[in-house]
Amino acid sequence: MAVKTFKRGLRVPARKHATEGRPAETVPAPKQVVIPINQHFGAPNKSLVAVGDQVKRGQKIADAASPGPMTVPVHASIAGVVKKIEPRTQSNNTDGPCIVIEADEAVSGDDFLPPLDIGVCSKEDALARIREAGIVGMGGAGFPAHIKLAPNKPVDTVIANAAECEPYLTTDEALLEEKTQLLVQGIAIVMKIAGVNRAIIGMEDNKASLLPRLEAAIKEVPHPGTIEVVLCKTRYPQGGEKMLITATTGREVPSGGLPADAGCIVSNVGTLVAVAEAFTLGKPLIERGLTVSGAACKTPKNIYAPIGTLLTDLPPEFMDIDHDRVRKILFGGPMMGTAVSAAGIPIQKNTSGIVFMDAKETYADREGPCIRCGRCLRNCPMKLSPVLMNNALEAEDLDEAVRCGLMDCIECGGCTFICPARIRLVQRFRVGKGRLRAKQALLAARQKAAEEAAKARLSAGGAGPATT
Repeated sequence: MAVKTFKRGLRVPARKHATEGRPAETVPAPKQVVIPINQHFGAPNKSLVAVGDQVKRGQKIADAASPGPMTVPVHASIAGVVKKIEPRTQSNNTDGPCIVIEADEAVSGDDFLPPLDIGVCSKEDALARIREAGIVGMGGAGFPAHIKLAPNKPVDTVIANAAECEPYLTTDEALLEEKTQLLVQGIAIVMKIAGVNRAIIGMEDNKASLLPRLEAAIKEVPHPGTIEVVLCKTRYPQGGEKMLITATTGREVPSGGLPADAGCIVSNVGTLVAVAEAFTLGKPLIERGLTVSGAACKTPKNIYAPIGTLLTDLPPEFMDIDHDRVRKILFGGPMMGTAVSAAGIPIQKNTSGIVFMDAKETYADREGPCIRCGRCLRNCPMKLSPVLMNNALEAEDLDEAVRCGLMDCIECGGCTFICPARIRLVQRFRVGKGRLRAKQALLAARQKAAEEAAKARLSAGGAGPATT
């Protein structure tokens, strides 16, 4: 089998040795969970329960006031009693409303959806099931899965993203080992929804030992068309969907485009397993697999945990953290993850890992001046010019930053990793995107206010629109 790759990529320290090849362990039943009611990219949810309510595992506890396309509900991950509904710090370092559920043995049973046969249901019913199950992209972005799986352009290929290129993280590898048949079932369901007969499982060649298991499952599980496994070179960021499309199909997503513009749907393997469980078991997305690792973690492992679990609530014999050695806590991997201030932050649907780093694993070097070495240009997987984007942002010229490719940046962190001057480029690009969105929102609000004022003047004067 040929090993494929995209044209650019970094060799970053993998640091997966502590957890790779190890089966995932189910966490001890938590006494409480703290469930953020907004865990998706889209319109906000509101709570459907009140303090004192009893809730079953799998019961819907939050949804949008007017459910629209960009909304995804949230479900109780344990059975118990709602103790609090209050703001808590979340993995994006902002405070958001959370539902605190305390486990109660008096409350029993699951409140799952009825199983749904993909072979007889309509596409609309299938997409509705994925939404009602609360499924979002589990690779990190949290984009509603029912939207991603129904692009407004024709596609011919489904790609299961099993690359897992982030250092430390091995939860997808554990899933490939333990839930292989569910993964293939999820791929078959998405193929049926998208109306395609070709699917690819793309993974890095450091997981080549899993090939026989995947190929056996592909033969055993019914699916429309063909499913093939494509090995890609172990490079960062091979798991970026645009990189994976190029490596596995040879196609390129155009600037400003989406995978559908290259005829593809790309979905994380965890998302595909959640889709399979939503159809075969009626199970909403109430738990997820993740990697807990780092030098300050005495018991690194892959785990399955209910959404809303706090690692600080787990017994030390299961999850032992040396808090005296912790210098940085990351939700996600070290390249694209978010540093948080404390360990007591709830696990969310898009939490792929939590890394506890000691002083040797992180650095606090001061930024130096750019030496114009060009490494960020040569190594950018999107073929952008990070140095020019940074210069434009420093000059507060957002238009020039956009012209240099700001909105095409996938925030992989490669430029920051490779920069000898230790300039935190990706952080500046994230801030720049935020400033641009704020500027666009302000302009849109001013335009709307001007239009409303014009309508009001016309109404007051009784005059209609000018005619010729």
